[in-house]
Amino acid sequence: MKFGVTVVPRISDWKLFVDLEAMGYDAAWAADSQMLYSDAYATLALAAANTTRIRLGTGVSVAGVRLAPVTAHSIATINKLAPGRTFLGIGTGHTAMRVMGKDPVRAREFREYLRVLRALLHGQEVDYALGDGEKTDIRFLHPDRGFIDVEHPVPIYVAADGPLALKSAGAYGDGRVCSHNQTRTRLQKSLETMREGARGVGRTLPDTFHTAALSYACVLQPGESPTSDRVIDEVGSMAAATLHYWWELYLKDGDTSTVAQRCLNLWDEYLAFTEKMETPAAKRYQQVHYGHCAFLPPEERRFITEDLIRSTGGLVGPPDEIIAMLREREAMGLNEITLLPAMDTARRNLEEFADKVIARY
Repeated sequence: MKFGVTVVPRISDWKLFVDLEAMGYDAAWAADSQMLYSDAYATLALAAANTTRIRLGTGVSVAGVRLAPVTAHSIATINKLAPGRTFLGIGTGHTAMRVMGKDPVRAREFREYLRVLRALLHGQEVDYALGDGEKTDIRFLHPDRGFIDVEHPVPIYVAADGPLALKSAGAYGDGRVCSHNQTRTRLQKSLETMREGARGVGRTLPDTFHTAALSYACVLQPGESPTSDRVIDEVGSMAAATLHYWWELYLKDGDTSTVAQRCLNLWDEYLAFTEKMETPAAKRYQQVHYGHCAFLPPEERRFITEDLIRSTGGLVGPPDEIIAMLREREAMGLNEITLLPAMDTARRNLEEFADKVIARY
């Protein structure tokens, strides 16, 4: 099992990446959401120039806000600073798009995006159409002049859950990113769907195919519970992000199929809470996503229950309990856990996890 951290990138706090390397983490993923945080690639550039070992990448970059050649160019530039330890997490934009009131990229468009991206990052020429326009052939013209690095491989880790996205991940990805609370059955079914996608383009999914899960953690101190104030301070923002996700699906077409059974009463309370927000309904997505994964608005604190933490896969408990959870996930086929704590308590939270969990794992 590898251990990573998803960082809410604040450009002035780029030294957190240096600290993560010193703590012993294997990878640092910079979240990408243009209406919420600093630019992921600018932050990664500072991190790459000031670290030597830790793997660096996006967690995850958003197809809907950059053209495929731009994304390839940006991560290949980071790869020039950190050759061989750069990766690209890429997704359709469940937050970055919805925080603008837009839908994520459609599965068919995402597949084409990945096809172009993979070719460029392998130094190949590829046919490319801008929007619905005519296809033209594109390639990086000066890869040997020090501008970018496509000589050292940049693995592509695709955030995928639906069948079409999973097939695309198998066809063009080197790994998959998912949520930590997925069951063994779902993980295995997803893997088979990705194998099917790989076969569709004449490819065999390699044994090195990487599987990473986004989660959060807090090592409990004696006498603490999962809903102690300190714990909510450290993990509340990430737990609340699931409520935001449920709300988006409900808003779109009334879908509540992803709401955890043990959280149905909580969901009803949260939905009533959103309906009383002062923000007009047409712009309510702005208020719902306020603080998303970075900090917890005080009015949302009451929704961080033990049921929510458990149903979203939070690694909250004494060290032995967390290690047991991780062993179970590793046996299910996960290669990496990446943690996303609240910004203000990130260093303390991650250092304690490194000292009390990673060191004993």
